[in-house]
Amino acid sequence: MTKEKPTGLRERKKAKTRAAIQEHALRLFRQQGYAETTVQEIAAAAEVSPATFFRYFPTKEETVLFDRLDPVMIDLFRSQPAEFGPTEALRGTVRDSITLMSEEEWELESQRQELILNAPELRARMMDQLYDSIDLLAELAAERIGRSPDDFAVRAWAGAVVGIVMATYRATGNTHLHEFLALLDQAITHLEAGVPLHTQ
Repeated sequence: MTKEKPTGLRERKKAKTRAAIQEHALRLFRQQGYAETTVQEIAAAAEVSPATFFRYFPTKEETVLFDRLDPVMIDLFRSQPAEFGPTEALRGTVRDSITLMSEEEWELESQRQELILNAPELRARMMDQLYDSIDLLAELAAERIGRSPDDFAVRAWAGAVVGIVMATYRATGNTHLHEFLALLDQAITHLEAGVPLHTQ
């Protein structure tokens, strides 16, 4: 998962080029299929050379696996009030993110997640991403409560968060951002309550 945030002019230009390549890649994957789309086609659509493509993405699959929203969500989590515990900070991050993410950005993210879940070529890498997400969430939670990110309770919390996010993606599909975030907020409430399950 990406942890760096573009700062200077050069970094912003690089981030813009990376975003353009990813957007064209996702569009072509949607139109033609992931396996059927070549790096050369993506580079041509983004008006860059194949060599430039590989400077930003070492492989075709990285155009799907790269998550450019990570730095935004990390900053939001860290900016939550110091008195918030990890779960409350997570809820604040979810609620604040709706003001910082456009529907267009959400549509791209939905397409990216759909590809990861459905393209056989990407499923093997999905597990690596899930473990990376747990590592990152454990680090963020540990910072907030003064515990080690290797603490099992911290990692169990991080794993639970990854699980509810995945379940929410599956439940909502390619829906509007506010609908996804509303359901995710409900899932966080369920997590906060200890994930109780009762017979109907």
